[in-house]
Amino acid sequence: HASPCIQPRVGLERAAELRGEFAMTHMPDLTTERLTVRPFRMDDVDAYFHVFDEGDAPGEQNAPPDWFEWATRNPDALGGLGQPPYGDRAVCLRESGELIGSAGFVPCLMPFEMLREFSPDHDPSAHVCSTPEFGLFYSFGPAYQRQGYATEAVRAMVDYAFGSLNLKRIIATTEADNDRSIRMMERLGMAVARNPSEEPPWMQIVGMLYNPKLHAS
Repeated sequence: HASPCIQPRVGLERAAELRGEFAMTHMPDLTTERLTVRPFRMDDVDAYFHVFDEGDAPGEQNAPPDWFEWATRNPDALGGLGQPPYGDRAVCLRESGELIGSAGFVPCLMPFEMLREFSPDHDPSAHVCSTPEFGLFYSFGPAYQRQGYATEAVRAMVDYAFGSLNLKRIIATTEADNDRSIRMMERLGMAVARNPSEEPPWMQIVGMLYNPKLHAS
């Protein structure tokens, strides 16, 4: 008989079938009226850091070549493992191909049950554990802000998450004084919740958006 640690071949074959049916796939390029959202390439590195003010670019605390190597390898690595398409993606002008920023999905591990929207029956005196959520990230160069590019790119990401990944919920977090990010959440139709605690600071405001299929008749 088979060892408890080794599956019979029929089990392995069925597992492969199931992986083919349910595994996350490589995320395709997304196109909108004005933009293309695509994986980063190593030759994007100079253009990307050029569009940001010093200190504003994701990964700027790391050596740019090292961070970009991770950013470019990440989609294929996660896709090959059947994992969600986490990580930064390049946002480019559709006509010219010019790189203007990035958007992506991020795993968020935070004490969300501090908010009653995540745990209506939570006892405020009880210990709160961190729980994972599927988050949004975006960052655009100063020259490309206030032109609707971020909203356009992020809406394409949300549509993909709900349509292709069949995600139940997507979130975004920010500080209480980040009015621009809060307005973005509202434009996306997110319910915006305020954390009764100021800690952690990056979770003072949480936006939540649910898959519209949940409310379909």
